Amino acid sequence: MPSASCEALLDDIEDIVSQEDSKPQDRHFARKHIVPKVRRRNTQQYLPDEDSPPSDSIIPGIQKIWIRTWGCSHNNSDGEYMAGQLAAYGYHITENASDADLWLLNSCTVKNPAEDHFRNSIKKAQEENKKVVLAGCVPQAQPRQDYLKGLSIIGVQQIDRVVEVVEETIKGHSVRLLGQKKENGRRLGGARLDLPKIRKNPLIEIISINTGCLNACTYCKTKHARGNLASYPIDELVDRAKQSFQEGVCEIWLTSEDTGAYGRDIGTDLPTLLWKLVEVIPEGAMLRLGMTNPPYILEHLQEMAKILNHPRVYAFLHIPVQSASDSVLMAMKREYCVADFKSVVDFLKEKVPGITIATDIICGFPGETDQDFQETVKLVEEYRFPSLFINQFYPRPGTPAAKMEQVPAHVKKQRTKDLSRVFHSYNPYDHKIGERQQVLVTEESFDSKFYVAHNRFYEQVLVPKNPAFLGKMVEVDIYESGKHFMKGQPVSDAKVYTPSISTPLAKGQVSGLTKESTSKLGTHHSSTSRSAASSRKTQQTPRLHEDCALRVAVGLALLAFLVASLVRVCN
Repeated sequence: MPSASCEALLDDIEDIVSQEDSKPQDRHFARKHIVPKVRRRNTQQYLPDEDSPPSDSIIPGIQKIWIRTWGCSHNNSDGEYMAGQLAAYGYHITENASDADLWLLNSCTVKNPAEDHFRNSIKKAQEENKKVVLAGCVPQAQPRQDYLKGLSIIGVQQIDRVVEVVEETIKGHSVRLLGQKKENGRRLGGARLDLPKIRKNPLIEIISINTGCLNACTYCKTKHARGNLASYPIDELVDRAKQSFQEGVCEIWLTSEDTGAYGRDIGTDLPTLLWKLVEVIPEGAMLRLGMTNPPYILEHLQEMAKILNHPRVYAFLHIPVQSASDSVLMAMKREYCVADFKSVVDFLKEKVPGITIATDIICGFPGETDQDFQETVKLVEEYRFPSLFINQFYPRPGTPAAKMEQVPAHVKKQRTKDLSRVFHSYNPYDHKIGERQQVLVTEESFDSKFYVAHNRFYEQVLVPKNPAFLGKMVEVDIYESGKHFMKGQPVSDAKVYTPSISTPLAKGQVSGLTKESTSKLGTHHSSTSRSAASSRKTQQTPRLHEDCALRVAVGLALLAFLVASLVRVCN
């Protein structure tokens, strides 16, 4: 090869090419005769079994989710709907918190202890490196609290979008959906009632008939979350009840922040809804009405008495009084006086013999004097409520009551203890020993020793744990009573009646999966499988992609060099 003098100056890079070397144009035209040799690679080392995604996968729809719900039956219904949608999408709902990839925490804002539990659960989830999605009334009412920063939130009216929020959270994003559902400018009751759901108890369906209320109680934080009254149409509620019975449900609970106010925003009322519902309840199945405030039930007492006497409706009503002092009720802005409450209770006791009246009382509301409290004690002693929810007052942030002058903590605690002592001084069921009652068996007791049933008045009756009784009407003889229960022995020759019109769903099974939704679910699983396989290849072969990218870059650089050389030679 001829050598070039070191002292010689090169005008351009092409000057180092000798005469014997092929010209760029010759090399260019020779390229069409080159046949590239495909280099086969063994990709199996990068591709594990496609049926099992990697442990650190972020493919949505395959993770384990733990759901915890605090609070009322309305909140429990929301939790059931969220579980159903997630399970229908492909997520695995687990009861083992430590085994879960994501925690869905569904909160209650009624009292401080409930929010404390919620806050502590968030902290624990973060300590265990769990993904977190928040739901319920706490984040809806105060989404800007410091301990909620950076976390995903699903609003109380947005539970039909829980899958979207969980998906994005698993991907590492923070999503917040807190808007209200509206149609033609009118606020709706919330998400659709026909969504997939996993009932905590396959025999009991909880139906929210409306959200929000018409009151402005000075102590209530729930109002900040649930807002003003918004009712579901009667036909949608009846359809939901029908669907529930077709899935083996034998007991329906109607719930809301105030069932008595139902329909006022859509031109109907509670009795109209109830008469429509009893038409579709199978014989032997039962309907339980939820909490109603005194002002709204007063207008419908005659009709309500007729409905509560219906054989397929429990003779039970939850009417919170909160205090027997009119001055305290005025400070609470409860919009009724003690005489109104007594009028409702007295009328129903007369027209619905044996009816169970449950009530709530708040001890230590701001401004409550000893005299005010004694009036409340007298009310309990007079009516001897079989079911009484006693609550120590907790000032909730952002409520008018929180700004009022507070009763000392030790006084509140003492009043709570004193009223509890009065409540436990009587036994409401002693006189029922020896009675023969028809009871509907729906669940297992907390100690797992008995099945829990309820009689006509929604009084709790414990019966022997015979699997043949579950979901059935059984005739029992009452032989023992306690403060909150009775015990019944099944009558030997009595017929066990099955009210369900079909076999109940298995525990954990998703309800509400129509053919259409099942078809969509199948499509989702198919696409998820394809995307999962694609994603696994993408996640497991990074070096292969890097090699390809490097080759492309080198090839482009060489091509640019050759084109530049050709241009200079031609010139």
